[in-house]
Amino acid sequence: MRLEKYHAVDREQLAKDIDAIERDVISATNMSDFEHLKKIERWGRACSLIGYGTAWIIPNPLSAYLISQGNFTRWTTVAHHVMHRGYDRIEGIPKRYTSKGFARGWRRYLDWIDWMHPEAWDKEHNDIHHYHLGEEVDPDQVEHNMATLRASNIPRWGRYMLLAVMAANWKIFYYAPSTLTEYRAIQAKKAGLPVTETTRAEKWSPFTAVGRDLWLSCLLPYSLVRFIVIPALFIPLGAVAATNVLINSLFAELLTNLHSFLVIGPNHAGEDVLMFEDKSTSKGEFYLRQIVGSVNYSAGTNLVDFLHGWLNYQVEHHLWPDMPASQYQKVQPRVKAVCEKHNIPYIQESVFKRLWKTLDIMVGKTSMLKPEQLTQAS
Repeated sequence: MRLEKYHAVDREQLAKDIDAIERDVISATNMSDFEHLKKIERWGRACSLIGYGTAWIIPNPLSAYLISQGNFTRWTTVAHHVMHRGYDRIEGIPKRYTSKGFARGWRRYLDWIDWMHPEAWDKEHNDIHHYHLGEEVDPDQVEHNMATLRASNIPRWGRYMLLAVMAANWKIFYYAPSTLTEYRAIQAKKAGLPVTETTRAEKWSPFTAVGRDLWLSCLLPYSLVRFIVIPALFIPLGAVAATNVLINSLFAELLTNLHSFLVIGPNHAGEDVLMFEDKSTSKGEFYLRQIVGSVNYSAGTNLVDFLHGWLNYQVEHHLWPDMPASQYQKVQPRVKAVCEKHNIPYIQESVFKRLWKTLDIMVGKTSMLKPEQLTQAS
């Protein structure tokens, strides 16, 4: 690794090199990028249709996986990139594929029904996480979020077991309340109201205002659609068929949680990834942090990228969050070349290798790097 060169990177020249790539991408963005999104959307919908089309026959892992893959694609590829304004500059596309139209109001039930409230996800992920990457205020900073577990007296093997349980339901217990809490805090600040700390019990209690908000905005809408309405559609085929759909839907939910944890959790974690205590002060520093604070996985083909939800281009995505998904395949070689030019490490490994490095951070076996440690080492 060459992270010891972090302080010597010419930030100004790095910004110029990255901006040059961006100018080329903006000029090349066109309707073909939207057609690519539509194609991947069709892949995801095909998975959902085949999954549900066979789920009524018998509980089975194949139907559950296909339902899960469709759900996963809707979030990680379609909702993620559309809400990041990835297609806003393409003229002539339907409003529902723009950041101002996608999943807004009643369209949430057509475009993207999930545990997270769409606008809450937009604020927590697209605004706070992306522009405070690796900082203490980053809501997705793994080492900060797992501080209690890292410092606990639980044996290390027990910590790994707890993480397995957490990964199986993390969209429900982490993303739903986390995104909604950040969103409501932003709303309160805009209205000039005080932002009060709430306990975990208060967030989940239907007898508190914040708890009712979580249930009514996140948990009940998704649960009703996924586990009641959809299985009920199969009642004409018999009670057993509807029950089989419910079982496969529950199994699919487990798989979606595990799949999304696998590809999202390791994006910005590992003993070779930097975290920060202050905010970046220049464009070049911002770009540098997106590179050394992010991790890529195997990539390069639509099938591989489809299975990763296009989250395998995390370096490029954090440099340009509003870039169409199809462009990441094209710009990746150029970003790697810029990193080589500036002696910046470009981390790209198997998602499974990165998962273990992330789990080690979570349980406290290893810790992430900080800029001052590099100064001490040089």
